[in-house]
Amino acid sequence: MASYNRVILVGNLTRDVEVRYTANKTAVTDIGLAVNDRRKTASGEWVDEPTYVDVTLWGRTAEIAGQYLGKGSPVLIEGRLKLDTWESEGQKRSKLHVVGERMQMLGGRSTNTGDSGMAGAPATQYAQPSGNREPAATGPPDDEIPF
Repeated sequence: MASYNRVILVGNLTRDVEVRYTANKTAVTDIGLAVNDRRKTASGEWVDEPTYVDVTLWGRTAEIAGQYLGKGSPVLIEGRLKLDTWESEGQKRSKLHVVGERMQMLGGRSTNTGDSGMAGAPATQYAQPSGNREPAATGPPDDEIPF
């Protein structure tokens, strides 16, 4: 039986990005993403129903997120679902989250502080290398890419 595990989400960060490093100096960050589902109620009113998703980013993608994104920043994440299981106080627990493999910053550069700092700039896409693939980067010229 074939299987397919792919997730594409567009939403806003729920908190500032905090990058940490593993023992072998690989960057990693866990971000919260709020994805709104807009629907009409029986009375004809539009209602936004948020879904909160935990996403883990690795390597250069995590570093870019830490450098350019903050709370409220719009972002597109493509990745895969992963189920973590552990035992706490004698009970088995589990949590489903997304392992982000590609990230695209949305929005634009602004003069306001606290903004994502990317408004007006072309959308830039970063991908985690997989095998012999090189990270995908489309956007500003090479001399403006932050790596």
